[in-house]
Amino acid sequence: MIKNTFVDLSSRRKFLKQSTIISAGLGLPLASLHAKEKNSIRNNSAEGPILAAFADADISPEIGMEKPGNYGKAYHKVFHDPCKVRISAFQTGTKKALVIGFDALAIYQPWVDEIKEGIATKHAIAKDEIMISASHSHSSGPTAMVMPGQYDHAPDFIQELAYHKSSCADPKYLESTKRITIKTALKALENLEEVQVGAGSGKEEKVAFNRRFFMKNGMTYTHPGQQNPEISKVAGPIDPEVGVIGAWNEDGKCTGCIVNFACHSTTNPNGISANWVYYMEQTIKGAMGQDCVVVFLQGASGDVTQVDNRNPYKHRSGEDWARFVGANVGAEAVKTLLSIPRGSTFSIATSRDFIEIKRRMPSPEKVKKSLKLVKQSPEKVGKTAWVFAKETVMLDSYGKQKPTHKVEIQAIQLGPVVLISNPAEFFCELGLSIKKESQFPLTFPVSMANDCVGYVPTLEAFSENTGGGYETRLTSYSNLDITAGNQIVDKSLKIIATLSPGPMPTFQKAPTFNGAPWTYGNVPPEIR
Repeated sequence: MIKNTFVDLSSRRKFLKQSTIISAGLGLPLASLHAKEKNSIRNNSAEGPILAAFADADISPEIGMEKPGNYGKAYHKVFHDPCKVRISAFQTGTKKALVIGFDALAIYQPWVDEIKEGIATKHAIAKDEIMISASHSHSSGPTAMVMPGQYDHAPDFIQELAYHKSSCADPKYLESTKRITIKTALKALENLEEVQVGAGSGKEEKVAFNRRFFMKNGMTYTHPGQQNPEISKVAGPIDPEVGVIGAWNEDGKCTGCIVNFACHSTTNPNGISANWVYYMEQTIKGAMGQDCVVVFLQGASGDVTQVDNRNPYKHRSGEDWARFVGANVGAEAVKTLLSIPRGSTFSIATSRDFIEIKRRMPSPEKVKKSLKLVKQSPEKVGKTAWVFAKETVMLDSYGKQKPTHKVEIQAIQLGPVVLISNPAEFFCELGLSIKKESQFPLTFPVSMANDCVGYVPTLEAFSENTGGGYETRLTSYSNLDITAGNQIVDKSLKIIATLSPGPMPTFQKAPTFNGAPWTYGNVPPEIR
């Protein structure tokens, strides 16, 4: 089932009273552009043909670098497929939008800002016109978890836990990836060409599953075990929508596309990999051409993975799982790209705002107990108990330094499409709430964008009577206030409400019947 539209003539923005700064576009000095960040809505100053360009580059880590996606050390030993930075650039009139996707576990705000500044100093584009997200690939390079210098304030014992016992970003990899990203973004921005653009969505319902379940004991478990008889029912939804935006050049070739889908990138084929996104890319390229650049934006997948805990059959291997998820999502993206009408003009608008959200902090009693545990060996106290004791001690140290987190919500409108970002492993139900209330015909939540705050569950997940599960655990990675999900949904909808979607178009109508049927076909049956 495919929902069709194409990005066409601009609609006028309706501004709510909450909106603050309105900019006329890019006819300003760079210093002025950089100042227009918080609560900003950037408006078209002119309409014109839609220009677009796509580019990607290899950011694969080296063998021996850390493999992210856990609370302890792990290292890459083999190579499977390239990790990439994937870039799409758009312009209409003087208004631009740059959407960047990383094959990465997560990205953090200071580093993201360095990338945005590096692009903006060499090209007339502002921060609120650049969205950067991570695919959440657990088989990618070391961009996340403990960041360089994050615990330099702490005592030696906690620094030892953070830098030598925990998953860490690699300064060398961060620097090289930043440099490659800036270069690739500038390449896209400098090669904008007139295109036709189409957007729509399909459905893929066979590859993603909610991993949280209400149990017969009244609590909620994450991954309770395949065919566990104590499972009562699934605790959350999935989002089967495969959102797609595509661009075609004057020769009719698809130069690139954006794909939005909600499923953890945890299929983990053996080795360094973009994860299932690699097979999605290969599927799309096979149909649309090898020059088609595929930009993936992770949806609201905080509680959604490829694992079906109620599957009565043996699970696939990592390689087969990656191919199964990626090829199915890619096939649905191809069907959508081939079915949607295209337009040559559309509107661009960008907006972003921030929410200051408190951290949940462990009690003094829990910290004291955790300190006692973590000073013993994992073998003695149990690996799981030791890991989360370590995380409690680290959170206590870091949270006292930074008791709140400035959470960025960003919207980029491309005609009738709105990309609405958050920096979280955002629960699927929360993403669906935004889609339901949005006035846009196509609303694509983009999680893990511009920063990372860990898991943001629903309020229900924290219920003392029926809540629980892995995503609610307090760690140095994931610790926002239990109301964070509702706050992000509310702020997202307020930002979306300041924008007006482009019209839903239709294909060009067929000519009026001329009264003459096909002469080859207007004959009676010939028996002999």
